[in-house]
Amino acid sequence: MNETRIFGFGGSLRKDSFNWALLEAAVKLTPTNARLEVFSRNDLEQVPLFNQDMEHNPPDVVRIFKNMAKKSDSILISTPEYNFSFPGLLKNLIDWASRPDEDNVFNGKPVAIMSASTGIFGGIRAQFQLRQTLLALNMHPLNRPIVAIGNAATKIDENGCIRDEKTKKRIEELLKALIEWTKRLKANG
Repeated sequence: MNETRIFGFGGSLRKDSFNWALLEAAVKLTPTNARLEVFSRNDLEQVPLFNQDMEHNPPDVVRIFKNMAKKSDSILISTPEYNFSFPGLLKNLIDWASRPDEDNVFNGKPVAIMSASTGIFGGIRAQFQLRQTLLALNMHPLNRPIVAIGNAATKIDENGCIRDEKTKKRIEELLKALIEWTKRLKANG
């Protein structure tokens, strides 16, 4: 495997989302032996609620999402934490991508999770609940490093730029670990 193709997406529609800032930083911090392609927020806004009656003939925006995930070697998810869990928006994307069962585009994929929050825990509870869902889809979550950025408002400026060097370093470490994890799983494959 020469270049690892990573597909990233976020679980927030908020204009000034800290989690989108993490994804945007990840694009810039991606090592040269990988390429990170992120599903756009504009497209994310167009994804309808999952309807099982449509799972065999999904809307075009869902087809685009599924195709991007299918072509990737691994997945990167940036999730906010709402009410101690990951948001419904993210669950909706996961439902579309994993249905019908025979077209689960996440099946067997390595996945890394990151989160940011204004609270001190940085969204870690959302990550744990998301991990359960990803395991049910036969994904391979990366265990370490954990990137859960607490007090995000002190680390990400009003323009969505990460000003904290430790946060940037943690994102870089996560990307490198995801690339290695992806290569290891492919080799054992």
